[in-house]
Amino acid sequence: MRISLLTVLTINNLSIMKKIVFIAVMTLAAAFTANAQQYKVITSVESIVPNGLGRSRIINALEDKDYKEYTSVQTEEDNTRNKADRGDIRVKNFEETKLLNFYNLGGIRFQNIAANDALITSMINDMISNGWELAFVVSGVESEGGKGDGQGIFITRYIFKK
Repeated sequence: MRISLLTVLTINNLSIMKKIVFIAVMTLAAAFTANAQQYKVITSVESIVPNGLGRSRIINALEDKDYKEYTSVQTEEDNTRNKADRGDIRVKNFEETKLLNFYNLGGIRFQNIAANDALITSMINDMISNGWELAFVVSGVESEGGKGDGQGIFITRYIFKK
């Protein structure tokens, strides 16, 4: 039995095509798996309380919570209040990194702001080295409300995705 060169080339090409299709399907499947994104929120709270009396921290929850467990639906027919237990909602396992307050007895302290920037940069770089990407940064401020208030924080949420 004679096999022509054309037949051998056709069989080899089919084998190569099967491998290419297999690799393409596997790559596509991996891409869909990679698209299942995961998010992580880390928050910094920096005190803007005068005289250095506040507390400043980076907070990183070490446990997950499912918001659905603490959610109720309000309707016109049923407007029963949400009875989720606050103790169940609280996260008891978290990292707390001390930051410096923006103010001391002498007023605003730029050295403290630079120190906080260095610590926050370190936290961001650590997250990135662990495969997270900084996706969003959201911040807000609650400043002193006038004479005698003495309250104020600057809060920033760093939202990472994998």
